[in-house]
Amino acid sequence: MTLIREIDYGTPASRSEASVTLTIDGSRVTVPAGTSVMRAAAEMGTAIPKLCATDRVDAFGSCRLCLVEVDGMRGTPASCTTLVAEGMVVRTETDRLRKLRRGVMELYISDHPLDCLTCAANGDCELQSQAGAVGLREVRYEAGANHVAKTDNPLFLGKDVSNPYFDYDPAKCIVCSRCVRACEEVQGTFALTIEGRGFDSRVSPGMHESFLGSECVSCGACVSACPTATLIEKSVVEKGQPEHSLVTTCAYCGVGCSFKAEMRGEELIRMEPYKDGKANHGHSCVKGRFAYGYAHHRDRILKPMLREKITDPWREVSWDEAFAHVATKFRAIQARYGKDAIGGITSSRCTNEETYLVQKLVRAGFGNNNVDTCARVCHSPTGYGLKAAFGTSAGTQDFDSVEHADVVLVIGANPTDGHPVFASRLKKRLRAGARLIVIDPRRIDLVRTPHVEAAHHLALRPGTNVAVLDAIAHVIVTEGLYDEAFVRERCEWSAFEHWASFVAEPRNSPEAVEAVSGVPAAEIRAAARLYATGGNAAIYYGLGVTEHSQGTTTVMAIANLAMATGNLGRPGVGVNPLRGQNNVQGSCDMGSFPHELPGYRHISDDATRQTFEKLWGVSLDNEPGLRIPNMLDAAVDGSFRGIYIQGEDIVQSDPDTHHVTAGLAAMDCVVVHDLFLNETANYAHVFLPGSTFLEKDGTFTNAERRINRVRRVMSPLNGYADWEVTQRLAQAMGLAWHYTHPSEIMDEIAAATPSFAGVSYRRLEDVGSVQWPCNEAAPEGTPVMHIGHFARGLGQFMITEYVPTEERTGPRFPLLLTTGRILSQYNVGAQTRRTANVVWHEEDLLEIHPNDAENRGIRDGDFVRLASRAGETTLRARITDRVAPGVVYTTFHHPATQANVVTTDFSDWATNCPEYKVTAVQVSPSNGPSAWQEDYARLSEESRRILPADAAE
Repeated sequence: MTLIREIDYGTPASRSEASVTLTIDGSRVTVPAGTSVMRAAAEMGTAIPKLCATDRVDAFGSCRLCLVEVDGMRGTPASCTTLVAEGMVVRTETDRLRKLRRGVMELYISDHPLDCLTCAANGDCELQSQAGAVGLREVRYEAGANHVAKTDNPLFLGKDVSNPYFDYDPAKCIVCSRCVRACEEVQGTFALTIEGRGFDSRVSPGMHESFLGSECVSCGACVSACPTATLIEKSVVEKGQPEHSLVTTCAYCGVGCSFKAEMRGEELIRMEPYKDGKANHGHSCVKGRFAYGYAHHRDRILKPMLREKITDPWREVSWDEAFAHVATKFRAIQARYGKDAIGGITSSRCTNEETYLVQKLVRAGFGNNNVDTCARVCHSPTGYGLKAAFGTSAGTQDFDSVEHADVVLVIGANPTDGHPVFASRLKKRLRAGARLIVIDPRRIDLVRTPHVEAAHHLALRPGTNVAVLDAIAHVIVTEGLYDEAFVRERCEWSAFEHWASFVAEPRNSPEAVEAVSGVPAAEIRAAARLYATGGNAAIYYGLGVTEHSQGTTTVMAIANLAMATGNLGRPGVGVNPLRGQNNVQGSCDMGSFPHELPGYRHISDDATRQTFEKLWGVSLDNEPGLRIPNMLDAAVDGSFRGIYIQGEDIVQSDPDTHHVTAGLAAMDCVVVHDLFLNETANYAHVFLPGSTFLEKDGTFTNAERRINRVRRVMSPLNGYADWEVTQRLAQAMGLAWHYTHPSEIMDEIAAATPSFAGVSYRRLEDVGSVQWPCNEAAPEGTPVMHIGHFARGLGQFMITEYVPTEERTGPRFPLLLTTGRILSQYNVGAQTRRTANVVWHEEDLLEIHPNDAENRGIRDGDFVRLASRAGETTLRARITDRVAPGVVYTTFHHPATQANVVTTDFSDWATNCPEYKVTAVQVSPSNGPSAWQEDYARLSEESRRILPADAAE
């Protein structure tokens, strides 16, 4: 393997459809109009020297190194800012240009430390390589003190090592502004600037702030853009330059960013965002770029472990003993309680291939359909609602589509924290003129952030999504703003008429809904008009839509709006769920729900079932199995006794923690397959060590249905990739599985799943990635769904009656709690808490409005008791007006908080997706941890005891 070197064309590609032909160094080249001379030369294989130019950002023209000669043009223009013209004649190499370039480079070098041999960027420094490219062999100027090292310079702050992931050394800065421009144009944070003038110029992250103390979000765009060692990863400083690399896919959120994993031997040096990644186009966030250290964390378990009772300490065993033990226990349970007494939970963090094998194990090995996945508690309403409306259980667009949107409606999502790379692209489009509507109880960053401000923020009361969306529909219908031609051609007209009559009723008017939602009627009307008449309108939504008792109804209401206004079937529009974990979409695609086989086909369908029976050589049960909540209910009742949980921590992530732990504690054999002894492992009898995404081959499917390759860059520290663990468990259960590589599993998936029929590892190697459906009808994949017609034929409008949640506030619990995520942490925090990301979020905090805090005698930073009808916990308070009076908010990343102790068992009417976002609570001052937290801490400490190796023998 070698180090992947990507071509930097100097300036971004032009999107013009017109072409221009010019001559460069005697050769004719044809490029799109609007292309820079620098890029045109690069595309024909001629690299013009450059320092300030990079194709990550717009041309700047400051370094004066990329000078060229153009016939008919005076002087020597910069090739990065000079656009091509028809018939233009350009020379990139003449004696005059070489002399000028060497002179420019001399000036840079004269003010730069000449420590190349000991510099961490040696061999990967553009200043170094460009000095060689222009033929600079000596510097005529006498070396002096570096300009930022002058002790009398009031701007000099010295080297900044405050950020846990990268260093800033102003002595090596050439003031090219690439970092500043990357922060503005790519990330959209505007955290960096050039401070001072002339030789006093330096990059600054704020008003004399450190990088850690500034608005920098540590996305790494500045580090990737820096041409010298001014901004450089600590890992490179400490471990040296990487030697080889492979392209893989991030294992955090549903954006699915592609990275070059750059290695020395089997040691990961850095994760560099891959420019050809079709989901991220070379950008990243702090998690994917830097937070990979958990792979080697000391907490990671690398050997299988067993114990008879959950009060016993763990003892390490061989893999063979572990598999034999599980098989024996599961067979005994089924012999005594019946075949339906065991089940499994698939992981949305594992690959498609691994998830497919777990559901296959349950169906073919356990003989039932008791399989479910974390999508049950996050996006199951998406699958149900979108399938009912459109015929498919997934989003309609690719991420590139946002670049064509004129109006963007974000509801129940916080992209800057949950899906930051997509958020950066969204902000760029908004800065270019698109309008934004935010529907959220909380003032998320997108409502007002540098150079971006929402046209409307509908700060609704938690639980009233359906009412507000029906009110928006009311305006669109009663004011005749719907697209009648689209609806008549593409949708069930009679269903539309029925729906239109329903939403037009006075009870759905903005004025009536204002009393329910707290959103001014005028704001609802203005937002509705903007969405319906503002041009291409796209809807992006998240867990603030789905995690409600009316989650499915809200998804249907969103689909209704898109169909009514004709905002489907082309770029710039659509209905786009922002999936939480990296492979939530894939885990659903692979048949992880108890009622569906891979490809969202119902288990009761004889033809579908027969396809898999023939493929697997077994008979399949035609009745849907148990969902996660049903498994726990049955466990408490005594009829469900064993479970295999791959890569999910249901004790921390699922609602009503008391009920979850009661269900697990009632089982005879709980098998946890994961990286760490997580909270669920406190109740486990068998622990099977898992592997990270760095240690396996496979695929992830992101929120835009994009199937991306995951490539093994190091050997599994535990000895096996997760698919191999599941295969060995299946073999112990008597199944004759003999896969030798995940590509064979994908071939099986493709053979039985129409939407994946054209997917293979060879295909993915050739094209990089594809979006399903990928089959004979769509051999290149499907970036935009429902072009010309819906998957179900005609779109189906659904009646979306607003039904208030049964969770109500009252004198005992007067506030409404809603939950969410934060940028630096991921899901239950098992990975990110074991990285330096904790510097930004050491604990979960409770956001509370100043009025509510004052009424309760609570000051910022105080410990508070958060209590509901289900339970109570304590955490520190953060007083902020980001939440409205009567609403409090917290995250769920830290097990010490156990936020789901207070969430209830109310759930979505169609899918059992929990109602995390609406919990009636009371907040009061507290002196410290709750009794539950103290008891749980003792349980966790006892449950994580591991016998020494010699004692276990």
